[in-house]
Amino acid sequence: MLIYILKSYLIGICAAAPLGPIAILVLQKTLHYGHRGGFTSALGSTLVDTTYAIISIFALAIVKEFVNVHQNILLICGGIILMGVGYSMAMRDPFRKMKEDGGAPAATWKDFVQASLTAISNPGAIFIMLALFTFFNVGDQPQDLRVAPLIIAVALGSATWWFCFTWVFSRWRNSFKFRTLMWINRISGILIGIIGLALLAEGIYQIAF
Repeated sequence: MLIYILKSYLIGICAAAPLGPIAILVLQKTLHYGHRGGFTSALGSTLVDTTYAIISIFALAIVKEFVNVHQNILLICGGIILMGVGYSMAMRDPFRKMKEDGGAPAATWKDFVQASLTAISNPGAIFIMLALFTFFNVGDQPQDLRVAPLIIAVALGSATWWFCFTWVFSRWRNSFKFRTLMWINRISGILIGIIGLALLAEGIYQIAF
């Protein structure tokens, strides 16, 4: 059983590690709020990873079929969500309150939800989780295993990655000026918007042709 728990912990790390829209978003939140705020936001991604882990263990075959059938719709919905997140990041000034208060505000539940939606908007994330469970040979026979420790191990692995990620980048936070932070925020928003536009275009193209 211990070997399955260790494998599940590695799955959590591997699922969180790829750089993408969620990493860009968490980086922006870390530079804005600091380590604690960035990590709180990143837990939204951990929640999604844990949910995908549960799905992968209990409904591996069903999820594969569902995602394959509805892949185009998922691409379009994911693209729209990412474009909205990117537009919000690029157009608003998230550091205005920090300037007025003279300090960094705390992360709110909205940041957690935003990170969760950004993670959900990536239709490839479920494929990554399914592939990892297949590669590590975990979840093939869930009825023969105690599933709860495996799910917890995946969550801890994901949380560990984001804790280290936000801690490292929070060390650089004080060396940035507000103008630099603002440009990082805008560029991050533009990048996320471009990724969302690409997903939307791919979904529309596949439906049309």
